[in-house]
Amino acid sequence: MASGSGPVVPFPNRRAGGAALAALLSARRELDPDPVVVALPRGGVPVGVEVADALGAPLDVIIVRKLGTPGQPELAMGAIGEGGARILNHEVLDALRITDGELEAVAAREQRELDRRAQRLRAGRARVPLTGHTAILVDDGLATGSTARAAILVARAQGARRVVVATPVAPRSTVVELGEVADAVVCVATPEPFRAIGQWYVDFRPTSDDQVVALLDR
Repeated sequence: MASGSGPVVPFPNRRAGGAALAALLSARRELDPDPVVVALPRGGVPVGVEVADALGAPLDVIIVRKLGTPGQPELAMGAIGEGGARILNHEVLDALRITDGELEAVAAREQRELDRRAQRLRAGRARVPLTGHTAILVDDGLATGSTARAAILVARAQGARRVVVATPVAPRSTVVELGEVADAVVCVATPEPFRAIGQWYVDFRPTSDDQVVALLDR
């Protein structure tokens, strides 16, 4: 795990968060030769642009969808990703007594959205190959980390030699937990108490699909 020092939040916007993250990653560049930056859309892409530019690395997206519980869509019971990757939060499933039917209904709906988003954002572009490379998995922030866990599985399934999770801001507990499944976690700031990612940005307006496509088209 690596983290920055000093009070750096809230960030003015995602690009500023990305610049701070890029500076931290650049200091560790010798550990991650020839990386590929894979950003979680949509909010992770403006952050990923800064990282890719600083490292001189190619930029791609890695698409996953959170599986929200019925009636509480913000509470994740798991996540799915490209290539059939799936991770489940059994504590949530057991606590709320989610049935297999309820789980599969949500998974089917999110799979349709994942397929739609992949077609829209890739716009006919092939994936950047990850085989033999370090995948630097970038998001604008992490809360529970369930989406990032699914993305780690996807990156490994696509042949990544190492997977480094990188984000401007996250709770320390999530950084520690992700460190058990990623090869490394790089986070600029781990402020507490941590209620929501948006509280650590001055400008946290949603990033649109069109903005993501334009950034990838660069």
